[in-house]
Amino acid sequence: MTFIRKSTAARRAVFAVAATALSVGALTACSGGTTGGGGAAGSADDIEKALESGGEITYWSWTPSAEAQVAAFQKKYPNVKVNYVNAGTNKDEYAKLQNAIKAGSGAPDVVQIEYYAFPQFALSDSLLDLSSYGFADLEGDYSSGTWNSVDFDGRIYGLPQDSGPMALFYNKAVFDQFGIAVPTTWDQYYAAAQKLHAADPTKFITADTGDAGFTTSMIWQAGGTPFTTSGTDVTIDLQDDGSKTFADNWNRLIEGGLISDTPSWSDEWFKGLGDGSIASLVIGAWMPGVLESSVPDGAGKWAVAPIPTYDGKAVTAENGGGGQAVTKQSKNPALAAGFLKWLNNDPESLKIFAESGGFPSTTAQLNDPAFVDQASDYFGGQQINQVLTQASSEVREGWSYLPYQVYANSIFNDTVGQAYATKGDLNAGLTAWQDQLVQYGNDQGFSVNK
Repeated sequence: MTFIRKSTAARRAVFAVAATALSVGALTACSGGTTGGGGAAGSADDIEKALESGGEITYWSWTPSAEAQVAAFQKKYPNVKVNYVNAGTNKDEYAKLQNAIKAGSGAPDVVQIEYYAFPQFALSDSLLDLSSYGFADLEGDYSSGTWNSVDFDGRIYGLPQDSGPMALFYNKAVFDQFGIAVPTTWDQYYAAAQKLHAADPTKFITADTGDAGFTTSMIWQAGGTPFTTSGTDVTIDLQDDGSKTFADNWNRLIEGGLISDTPSWSDEWFKGLGDGSIASLVIGAWMPGVLESSVPDGAGKWAVAPIPTYDGKAVTAENGGGGQAVTKQSKNPALAAGFLKWLNNDPESLKIFAESGGFPSTTAQLNDPAFVDQASDYFGGQQINQVLTQASSEVREGWSYLPYQVYANSIFNDTVGQAYATKGDLNAGLTAWQDQLVQYGNDQGFSVNK
């Protein structure tokens, strides 16, 4: 349950009901063993004392910058040993974390969690509330969208690391070759897709075989709020106005054969981004680093523009991104909190992260002219961060994830993904997804659509 910009009183009441219900046995898929370890409340002074005294903690992450950040931290705090473990990316790491939670042991002290997964682990009482360590005072250091993903009614379960406001990444060389203007609306994007594929059937406006994160972000951008939670009452409506707006728009591309069926993140996908057969991506602001490192043939060809809209009003959504949390199994929570605070709030660590290609969540970086106005050689000298930081301020308010979003994403390909495979109606796929999510939620102790 991610509560985005509701009133403080209302949000606190909702969380209290959910936490009480979960504590007496609901959501068995998210909790099954004791949290173990420390989990004791501390203070900001305890952090300083712990860093000075030293000790040993374990950190799970898959970010490219993790090793360099750990090395820099240990250089600054030589009495602390951080055991860095790459436990696998997203769902692989979450499965290991869930197993450790159920077993009551084996969880790391500090763990990387994407924003969509935070509700599932926060509401299962698996993460440490960091408020007593003074973390609530850091709110102004982060963009509002990312902060609201770790703030559960004043309970701070982590700190944001990166963000992913969506933008349009497009192959300018291909667009120029075929006389395609940069689309500012989704109707124009559809027209561009038709023009490009008609001129060269080997080229597609984009590639998409069905991805839960992309779909929920696109529904978010379209104004949808398909997931709402109040205590243990959950409402799922994947046919609300925003969901249908996205599905009807994307159906035109799928049914018209205008989208490449090249699987994302495959070798063929990267090749397509390099040779121009995949001409654009609607994706999060973390993408430049991926293009630079994995699509060298695209250097000088790609550019960035605001995401197309439905009504001309500038609005986008987050796609990807996450932060880190301290687990309740930590034997040294003050030291773990100290490491986490340094990791996502210290200028030295933030610089290391930015240099690895991550897009920041901190307001200082997002407003720093050195970052905003930096010209990118890969993007032909374009100051792409001007576009991306502006997008960060245009994220639509009001979005929330399910308290079992990790599971929801895991069954996406079995439901919505089938619409892609058959070039069928996405609305039917979304309805099938909803039906399974309603049943699962009720089986786990929630009251879904009742």
